Amino acid sequence: EVQLVESGGGLVQPGGSLRLSCAASGFTFSNYAMTWVRQAPGKGFEWVSSISNGGIHTTYRDSVKGRFTISRDNGKNTLYLQMNSLKFEDTAVYYCAKLLGSTIGTLWDYRGQGTQVTVSS
Repeated sequence: EVQLVESGGGLVQPGGSLRLSCAASGFTFSNYAMTWVRQAPGKGFEWVSSISNGGIHTTYRDSVKGRFTISRDNGKNTLYLQMNSLKFEDTAVYYCAKLLGSTIGTLWDYRGQGTQVTVSS
């Protein structure tokens, strides 16, 4: 059974930082690209960042470039999202998701339960 468990969310002031983690199990983590998506209140899912299976290739939505860094540790079956210089508009539930193949794409088949990130003064 595929399981993705996010952690690391919380309440942070604008300009602050958080590091999200996603512990994966039930599949060969190193074989699959992974992605982070988010959902703000009353809105649909929004793609944030993706990483290839080996971690060599990464992509980011424009609004988070230079502030967020996606990474993975295949030895620990864990995906990360380092978020710096957080803004009010980053407030959302953040989900990690397993992509369908080893390269970065747009379709995922499993996602976690999410972790809340709230940016507020």
